Amino acid sequence: MKTTRYFEEQVLVRRPYLQREWCERTICNSIRKEVQPDGRIRHWCFIEELGKYLRVVTLEDGETILNAFPDRNFKESQR
Repeated sequence: MKTTRYFEEQVLVRRPYLQREWCERTICNSIRKEVQPDGRIRHWCFIEELGKYLRVVTLEDGETILNAFPDRNFKESQR
């Protein structure tokens, strides 16, 4: 799993409960993907252990993780 320095030094520090495996699972099994205007890609997946949808933002390559967080506002009906 590739990550950015920002993810390692900022995101994981602020959200220590996040597990790398969840991020990988979200990228591989996303129920929705959305390309942002800047080319970055948002991936969503429901994480049973977290009890919420996780949004993982990758760089344009679709595999380098930039950010990850529980998405309180995501509804599966948005698909």
